[in-house]
Amino acid sequence: MKKNRIIFWIATIIILLWEGVMPLVSLLFAPDQATVGTRPLGYPDYFAYALIICKVLGALAISIPSAPAKVREWAYAGLTFNLIFAFISHAAVDQIIGFMLLPLVILGILAISYVYSRKLVPSGKTDYQTTDPYQLAVSGNR
Repeated sequence: MKKNRIIFWIATIIILLWEGVMPLVSLLFAPDQATVGTRPLGYPDYFAYALIICKVLGALAISIPSAPAKVREWAYAGLTFNLIFAFISHAAVDQIIGFMLLPLVILGILAISYVYSRKLVPSGKTDYQTTDPYQLAVSGNR
């Protein structure tokens, strides 16, 4: 169990740094650089700002242990879509192999974080069974 927790936290901290801290730092301390990654791909500037906000919120959601299970699931899904579409955008527009592979590497680390987050849930129970009020109401377990 301790090994699973260590693997989860290492992967999650990498995601927090890459998808949360780095975009936020560029927005706060080098705002002229905030659109460097999206402008060459043809996206408007406002898309970069929205993407930064979503990345930071998603990274925080998977990093905070007390975040609701559904919020964490949606955060993992959103970050996954972001990385898949980053790969597709680079493959379609600039076709630079390094730019194409980096989102896939980060996606692999995100997958490790997700898999090990699921291993930390007690066996036989899911987060939803213990925290979702709708499921508690339907199943009659209050």
